[in-house]
Amino acid sequence: MDPQESLDPQGTGADETGAPSADSQAADPRPTDPRPADARPADAHPADTATPRPEERLERAVRAAEQALIEYEIAVDTFRIEVENFSRLHHQKLGPMYARLDELDARIAEATAARTGDPEDIRKADEARARVMPMPAVEELFHGWMDGDGLFPEAAAMLTDQPVRPPQRVRPSEEARKLYRELARKAHPDLAQDEDERKRREEFITRVNAAYSRGDAPLLRELAEEWAAGPAPAERGPSPSEELYARLEWLAQRKELLTLVARELEEGAIGSMLRIAPDDPDRLLDEIAEQLLAQVAEREAELAALLGEPGTSEGPSGSVGA
Repeated sequence: MDPQESLDPQGTGADETGAPSADSQAADPRPTDPRPADARPADAHPADTATPRPEERLERAVRAAEQALIEYEIAVDTFRIEVENFSRLHHQKLGPMYARLDELDARIAEATAARTGDPEDIRKADEARARVMPMPAVEELFHGWMDGDGLFPEAAAMLTDQPVRPPQRVRPSEEARKLYRELARKAHPDLAQDEDERKRREEFITRVNAAYSRGDAPLLRELAEEWAAGPAPAERGPSPSEELYARLEWLAQRKELLTLVARELEEGAIGSMLRIAPDDPDRLLDEIAEQLLAQVAEREAELAALLGEPGTSEGPSGSVGA
């Protein structure tokens, strides 16, 4: 028996000091961990501590950005719902008071215009009354002449003193007819060998038919050249890294959009009120209602004075009575 083997009954390749022999180190292809043995994880393997690929870091960044965006969207949607609910409550409770104030403002302006006869006062009275009157819909205003998308063709023709006429018949040239027949034979969808090719041919024939219906021989020549050149080569798709970068850019753009939405909500009238009293918005509504009631009382007293109704100290001429 070799004396060295007697010192290493387990066959570990260690000498009498317990250190690996030179031969055993050369035989083990795995790199050694430079850290002390007591500083390494118990189950760590050198391959487990390798630097992650760039795609892996991008994937982690995308996942983190997605989770952050989800939380941000939840926060914005929560605030939006709060704003909508408070706006509905605000309209139900204070809407009649605002309407009463607008009506009183219109009547005060009308009474002032009737008293002074001044053209400027009459204009202000008309504007105040217009704010109170409901705005009719577009269809109601124009009685079927137009809708939300614009004037109907018949209405546009009548407004420009031109009758509505059907399109003139196009008589294609002999060249156009020849090109059309050749393209129809070559690109007919029934000649397709698979579904994708059939769709390509159908789309192409649709363009051919449109050009022929207009008698457009130059366009038919261009279509003939396009068909002779064959289908365009497939574009190279993005790499995994490019897709991850594109995803990160989309997430960043989405966050910017949500930031604008949140800013509009916060800076709006209802959002501003919610920010003033986030814990007790009902109390804020009560305070606003008290202010509106006081304004209504002031407007009613002002209108009564203008109309010379009893209970005022102002005479018909506008001077204070004795």
